[in-house]
Amino acid sequence: MSIVKFYRGDPNAPKTTMPAHLGANVIVTCGGKLLLEKRRDSDTWGLVGGGVKKYETEVQAAVREVYEELGLRVPKEKFRKLAVYGEPGRIAAYRDGSVWRMVIVVFGLKLEQQPEMTISAESRELRFFTKEEVRNIDIVVTHSDIVEDWFLNR
Repeated sequence: MSIVKFYRGDPNAPKTTMPAHLGANVIVTCGGKLLLEKRRDSDTWGLVGGGVKKYETEVQAAVREVYEELGLRVPKEKFRKLAVYGEPGRIAAYRDGSVWRMVIVVFGLKLEQQPEMTISAESRELRFFTKEEVRNIDIVVTHSDIVEDWFLNR
């Protein structure tokens, strides 16, 4: 059973019960391919990233999340802010009853060669995908438009 259900622009999404949640996600690329993680909480593929802690900037959160989820230490200067996705219909509803509106700051991180990565407890798998391969997997709905935008605009 999944721990979280995601919604984007769905009129049937539950009403939020919590304040807006700021997240930092990272478009990690290598050789024109996009890195995604198979999430344990929803058994879907998504971008690396997570919530911004109250003492962090968005880029500090991106650096921390890349370390926590991939085991890679990357200096903040390597991250490039790409976009902010903050429309009201981006919702995460958790099994505990909390429902959050998500505002996502997206960063780009281009790797010159594919590194050895460590799969965190939050993930089942890490994999680089081509545009064609992404069409055949289940991506977290709150990340699918971000992934699509990246492939269109790169």
